[in-house]
Amino acid sequence: MSILQMPSVRKGRREFLRAGSLGLFGLTLSQLVEAREADKLASAMKTAPAAVTGNAGSGRKKKPRNCILLFMWGGPAQQDTWDPKPDAPPDYRGEFRPISTSVPGIQICEHLPKLAQRMDQLAVIRSMTHDSVDHTHATHYLLTGRDVARRGQPLYEDWPGYGAIISQLQRGRGPLPPFVSMMPEVINGSPRFVEQSHGSGAGWLGPQYEPLRIDDDATKADYLSSFSLRANLPDKRIDQRRDLLGSLNQQMQFLDQYREGAAVTAQTERAFQILADPTVRKAFDLADESPELRQRYGMNMHGQSVLQARRLVEAGVPLVTVFWPNDGITNVSVYWDTHSRNFIDLKDRLCPVTDQAFSALLDDLQDRGMLEDTLVVWTGEMGRTPKVGQSVVGGAGAGRDGRDHWGNVFSSVLAGGGVRGGTVYGASDRLAAFPESNPTPPADLAATIYTLLGIDPAHEIRDRLDRPLTLCDGKAIQDVMA
Repeated sequence: MSILQMPSVRKGRREFLRAGSLGLFGLTLSQLVEAREADKLASAMKTAPAAVTGNAGSGRKKKPRNCILLFMWGGPAQQDTWDPKPDAPPDYRGEFRPISTSVPGIQICEHLPKLAQRMDQLAVIRSMTHDSVDHTHATHYLLTGRDVARRGQPLYEDWPGYGAIISQLQRGRGPLPPFVSMMPEVINGSPRFVEQSHGSGAGWLGPQYEPLRIDDDATKADYLSSFSLRANLPDKRIDQRRDLLGSLNQQMQFLDQYREGAAVTAQTERAFQILADPTVRKAFDLADESPELRQRYGMNMHGQSVLQARRLVEAGVPLVTVFWPNDGITNVSVYWDTHSRNFIDLKDRLCPVTDQAFSALLDDLQDRGMLEDTLVVWTGEMGRTPKVGQSVVGGAGAGRDGRDHWGNVFSSVLAGGGVRGGTVYGASDRLAAFPESNPTPPADLAATIYTLLGIDPAHEIRDRLDRPLTLCDGKAIQDVMA
């Protein structure tokens, strides 16, 4: 676990309390000692909120929107999902057929039939592009809009992610933090490379803006076990834990040079708020949902995490990131990283799950009157090689039935609040190898996300050296905004 991560909410109550008592929600004593060497991680910046905008050029102020970011870690194959190439040679186009959608003239992969029926709600950007084939670096670019991550750099040097900026702007309501990351874990499953990726936290903005990370598998009966402290715990026992916290803090006075004292206090108080507020437990109680609705999302880790994200947004969390789970499968390519079995895994375990969960989310948000106020983003950090079996320098290779890493062109999808549905923006060439029109760097996607959330991409923040920096240097994509 990074020294700046909050604790996973799958921890037991003793560990959860210990996390709060030691400060930065998961920062152990030894890590605090290490943090002395990084005492300039972030300043508790008091920056005025970014200007809230309406549609670009409209001059109208709008209610700030929420965001659910569905992150398909690993790199979905663009030509096998949102950008089929039926006229390409067989070893490029692959095994799947395109199908028509609810919008005439737009086709997507046959294994996304539910989303095809909802194409009128989607804006697909088919010309996303960057030059990285490194998962952790490319993830930083997609989650921040900044191409500044270096291999091996500490996570606390990252550019702040979207949720951290929203936290710093003091959005959200209620006891829940304004930034939550769903990273469901399978114990003894495949490696969790997603945790090593950059851009998913607060970076140099400071630990007080880190997300609350949920590792629990929401399909399990004991999903809420980490909140069992709430069951019948008298106020006196909570007070006793506060007393214990005070004692522990006194014993750590030798760390007085550590400059995040304010952040420590804020994070600790947040831990107690989470433990003490019944609305928190309710937000995480998926049993409140009907079995029928849960089935619509899919009774799997991703589907239930997406449902959980909707409940969190409904409870006042302005940004929830749902990372694709590690699946717990060790004999196939993990996540969407289909170096082998590309077509088998896309057909059997990747496309059907995302098709069901994404489409259910759109319907659920619409039924609840939340879609106009909730932006949904579906993306990975890169795409896959144009040719099956093709390997690239810096990638991880490809089997005869796989595709290697490919950042030169890939697809991202927007839906919900402020998005012009039924839209395809940009195009890749005939082999899905490079952009043919409207090349779109992640900075432009970031600017679009910020604009749709009512945040000026040119909003100024200051880094730990007090230098003024703008959130994003990209340009919002007007063609995908309503």
